[in-house]
Amino acid sequence: MTTNAPRVLYILVCGSPMARDVGKLVAMAQSEGWEVCVITTPDGRNFVDVNALHRQTGHVVRTWYKKPGEPDQLPPADAMIVAPATVNTINKWAAGITDTLVLGLLVEGYGFEIPTAVVPYTNNVMARHPALHESLAKLSSWGVHVLYDARRLGQPGQIDRYRARFPWRLALRTVSERMTANSMLEPGAF
Repeated sequence: MTTNAPRVLYILVCGSPMARDVGKLVAMAQSEGWEVCVITTPDGRNFVDVNALHRQTGHVVRTWYKKPGEPDQLPPADAMIVAPATVNTINKWAAGITDTLVLGLLVEGYGFEIPTAVVPYTNNVMARHPALHESLAKLSSWGVHVLYDARRLGQPGQIDRYRARFPWRLALRTVSERMTANSMLEPGAF
């Protein structure tokens, strides 16, 4: 059975001032035919305009797990982008911790073999911690597309100087290419 339903992209947003620009990624994805759902960590919700994203996507911005028995509010994801991804979320994800909805979706996403790209963003001081690099290596070894570039990191408190460098389009291109590659595989292969 062939369907013309749009592919569903989950954009998972963490607590970073870079998250203020997530609407750019939403618009890019929609222009390529994706149905977009935005899910934030509790801290990430503080950096986005929830009402504007709801209007832009047509979906509520989810942050917390639903209550038992409540229906799902979002369609299932075909791909996921975690952007911006904080050190906290990356390290918890690599450890299999699911104490936020974003982390729960990422851990399940691995089990469902959902193509996922992660765009870490922190300042260059926090980025020096070895746990971050160990976690990124672990995620990469699991098939997560890690889009980490230390040149995009800024000094603490100087994020506005680096906002234009954030690779929203690269993240979208990465999951789109992965979706195309997966569609060429034999049924059941990942």
